[in-house]
Amino acid sequence: MKKAYAVAMVIQAIMASTVILSKAAFDRGLSTFVYVFYRLAAASLFLTPLAILLERCVAKMTSNKKCVVGQVFLHDLHLNMQERGTTNVSPAVRLLAKMFLYALVGNAVSMSLYNASLRYTSATVASAMCNSIPAITFFLALLMRMEVIKMRSSSGMAKIAGITLCLAGALVIALYTGQSLSPLNRHRVLSGHGDKKQGAEHVSKGVWIMGTFLMLLSCVAWALWIVFQGVLLKEDPNKLLATLIQCVFGAIQSGVVAVVVERGHPSRWKLGLDVSLLAVAYSGIVGTGICFYLQTWCVGMKGPVFLAMWNPMSLMLTVLCSSLLGETVHLGSILGGILLVGGLYCVLWGKNKEETRAAMASDLQEQSREQEEEIGKNKVDQQV
Repeated sequence: MKKAYAVAMVIQAIMASTVILSKAAFDRGLSTFVYVFYRLAAASLFLTPLAILLERCVAKMTSNKKCVVGQVFLHDLHLNMQERGTTNVSPAVRLLAKMFLYALVGNAVSMSLYNASLRYTSATVASAMCNSIPAITFFLALLMRMEVIKMRSSSGMAKIAGITLCLAGALVIALYTGQSLSPLNRHRVLSGHGDKKQGAEHVSKGVWIMGTFLMLLSCVAWALWIVFQGVLLKEDPNKLLATLIQCVFGAIQSGVVAVVVERGHPSRWKLGLDVSLLAVAYSGIVGTGICFYLQTWCVGMKGPVFLAMWNPMSLMLTVLCSSLLGETVHLGSILGGILLVGGLYCVLWGKNKEETRAAMASDLQEQSREQEEEIGKNKVDQQV
């Protein structure tokens, strides 16, 4: 089980480094819309051979000599749809339509808002706001009646407190800048060609608030995508191939947006041998492809709550690395991050307590059923 702890740490390190590299690339002039397209395209290229290899392995296990990408996926989906008695509409077309929508929300919209916000705030703000995603996800699931709150229970009160703390943390980050904490390294790395005016700490108050609001919207879009994945997985598709398809759709959607926004500026599509190319390659291959696999493995080993509890580590690593790279960290971002982390743990505690109660109730029912069966068996033996 020690591997799960090591993998969770690696995941948080990847997330923190992805945020910092992206921030450095944006400060050096990389278009956020072009970056999203390149990142999803790189992730698609990385995941394609993995999906093909996985399908070949499945084909060999099922004694199927020929393997077409998506064949096993569609076969399993068709069997699942037959069991549910919903074969009137082509399941492939319906599923692809859903994935197109999910990719639009979780990849194109969420990433575009996230990176636009990162350009006008800071890496610390981005990592802090990501801690609100579990609370936002729970709130959206509550609105969609996928979750319930027992108002008089301690777990229900913890969930409400968590949502409130997350909202308070977002407001603190947006409205209260506070004292600037001196960076550990005076030489600025996260700035555009040494121009200090491009740093996030030099933007106006209105732009900072707008950037924080965009970051919150990005978290809402990502949380909505997580809820959608729960719906998608009920149809039992191939998870890796489903992720690949959504990355491809996201790349197409973000590519169209980038072409429209950056028309007349072909130079913004060029990537030199600098931090911009490194950010695109790293975020696409490591931040999306490898990190997705590690998260899936970690959730399978220890569950989603275990992985979510490590999110604050990404914030701590981001603050430390940002300070080492010369970015000024504001007191308001730290205080808001603490509130967001507190909200995260309140929601996770409430959720975990409800799951523990449900497991205990299930065990009691099982024990009661076994006792009743044992009593019934003894009565039969006595009659005999």
